[in-house]
Amino acid sequence: MSGRPDSDTGPETADSEPVADQDEADDPLEDARRARWTAAGTGAALTLAGLAAALLRLARSAPALVPAAYAGGAAVCAAAAVLGSRGRTRRALWLLIAGVMVMALGDQFD
Repeated sequence: MSGRPDSDTGPETADSEPVADQDEADDPLEDARRARWTAAGTGAALTLAGLAAALLRLARSAPALVPAAYAGGAAVCAAAAVLGSRGRTRRALWLLIAGVMVMALGDQFD
């Protein structure tokens, strides 16, 4: 039983990727850029959602604390978006969590 010489799957085959390409995929600068964009985008989206909810609650008959909580949570998320765009992604994450918690607390008063 002899094996065929072209059935070798070692690293010298043409199908394998060079090691340098794998290092480029784990670029820390690209990861930081992606984290900044994610924090800024999520903060902006949550800010818009909080402001829309505050305006909708103002239009209906709801206690004054409810739209104020949504607007306050939206303001905290806006601050998180600014921090995230400047590279303070860890603080932005905690502010996003706090902003959503304030909005959820406002929803409990409804």
